[in-house]
Amino acid sequence: MNKIADHLRLAYQNIEEKKRGLAEGYQNVQLLAVSKTKPIDAIIDAYNANQRHFAENYPQEFADKAAHLAHLNDITWHFIGPLQSNKTKLIATYADYVHSIDRFKIAKRLSEQRDSQKAPLKVFIQINISDEESKSGIRANDMLSLADEIATLPNLQLVGLMAIPAPHDSENAFKSMQMLSKQLIEHYSDATELSMGMSDDWPLALSYGATMIRLGTAIFGARDYTKE
Repeated sequence: MNKIADHLRLAYQNIEEKKRGLAEGYQNVQLLAVSKTKPIDAIIDAYNANQRHFAENYPQEFADKAAHLAHLNDITWHFIGPLQSNKTKLIATYADYVHSIDRFKIAKRLSEQRDSQKAPLKVFIQINISDEESKSGIRANDMLSLADEIATLPNLQLVGLMAIPAPHDSENAFKSMQMLSKQLIEHYSDATELSMGMSDDWPLALSYGATMIRLGTAIFGARDYTKE
C-alpha cells in the first residue's frame, strides 16, 4: 500500500470539498508537497501518484534532490526556506519558484545567477506578518519598495506574497495577507499568487484567498530532523 498516494488522494479530496464552499475567484489553489528531510523514494512515490509540485526548505538538500530527479522534467520545484547569499546559485540553477525573498540583495543575486536561456525565476516576497524576531520576511510597510526593486531585475518574475503566521495568529495573519495581496495587485497585476497555509491551517488560508498551500506531514508523515 502506498500511504503517500493515499494521503495525497485524501488531501485533494479535502481541498475540493473546501473549495466548493468558497466564493468565485477563491478556488484556484495548488498543493505543494513539502518533502524536506524526506528521501528521494518518497518524492518518487508522490510523483507516481501524479503530484508534480514539490517544495524544499534547505538549499543543499533541495539542489541534491532536484539534480537527482532531473530526468522527471515535469516536476515544478519550489524553494520555500530562508536563503543566504552563498546558496543563491543552487536555487537559481534548479528552482522554478522561490517563496522567501526578503531583501533585494538576494533577489539581485538570483537574477544574476539565473541562466537567461531559462524561464524567469518566479518569486514571492515573504512578509513577516506576525512580526516575529525568529522568522524571516520583511515588514508589510516595505512590501511595495521591495516589489519595485524586484521589477527591475531581468531574470525574475514577481508572482505574489508568502507568509508563515505565528502559532495561534493564523486568522489575523491571513486576513492581513489578503489585504496586502490586493494592494500588491493594484501595482503589479500579475502578482496574484498568495502562498500561505500548512497542514494545520490550510482550510482557513483558502478562505482568505491562498492560491498555494504547503503540506508536508499531511502527505509524507512526521519528519526526521536528525538527517539535517
